[in-house]
Amino acid sequence: MRTSPVWNPVQYGTYADERGRPYADLVGRVRAEDVRTVVDLGCGPGGLTVTLREVWPEATIVGIDNSPPMLEAAQQYADDRLTFELGDVREWSAPAGSIDVIVTNATLQWVPEQVDLLPGFVNALRPGGWLAIQIPGNGNAPSHSILRDLAATEPYAEYAKDTSLRPDVPGPAEYIDVLSAEGCVVDAWETTYFHVLQGDNAVLEWVKGTGARPVLQSLPDDLRVQFEAEYGARLAEAYPQRDYGTLLPFRRIFAVAQKKES
Repeated sequence: MRTSPVWNPVQYGTYADERGRPYADLVGRVRAEDVRTVVDLGCGPGGLTVTLREVWPEATIVGIDNSPPMLEAAQQYADDRLTFELGDVREWSAPAGSIDVIVTNATLQWVPEQVDLLPGFVNALRPGGWLAIQIPGNGNAPSHSILRDLAATEPYAEYAKDTSLRPDVPGPAEYIDVLSAEGCVVDAWETTYFHVLQGDNAVLEWVKGTGARPVLQSLPDDLRVQFEAEYGARLAEAYPQRDYGTLLPFRRIFAVAQKKES
């Protein structure tokens, strides 16, 4: 199992409504019927996974994540139809044709070889089954370019040089090409959400729970405080707080694929 940031469910839960909207938009495009088995790969703290019980009330749902703190938080939602397991999306597999729906939301962006995993996901689907993917596509946004630039300077670079700062991700066209080749009918698109965030230095609070976490974790305590202050100051300039809040444009990429019956 790969080394991964130690995720904080509380920090990740900041702006939960905004983070949850793409999940609902993704699942809303899955037109599956008679669903009995669902897997949520990269389920995090479970607050979104639990919503699948209402979408597919007869299904057995399994959430899988490689973060013990996230899974501990997710256990509050567990019952006889919804369970959570420790696992790495890169190592996950299921018997061929055994799953009705696979959802993976805001997870594959951390996996450089994610395209190589897609055939295995499709193989796990029954004929007519569905694969639903959503990933952030904001790697060139100021929130991330500032992070990369600052992490590359001393004294931070010594510690952050081996930090994965999110690889390039596929666009909708690449998902269509790859999943069509695996015998799927594919609907792929991108959306830029314009989140209005409340609170002081809101974008810093957002990225502390996700994109900036690997860098912040790599630094010694004293440098982490220094880095966060400098990074926060730059973010506050790039994303100024207005009377109505702080505007965060956030591009996301979606792919929903149905495996052909034959």
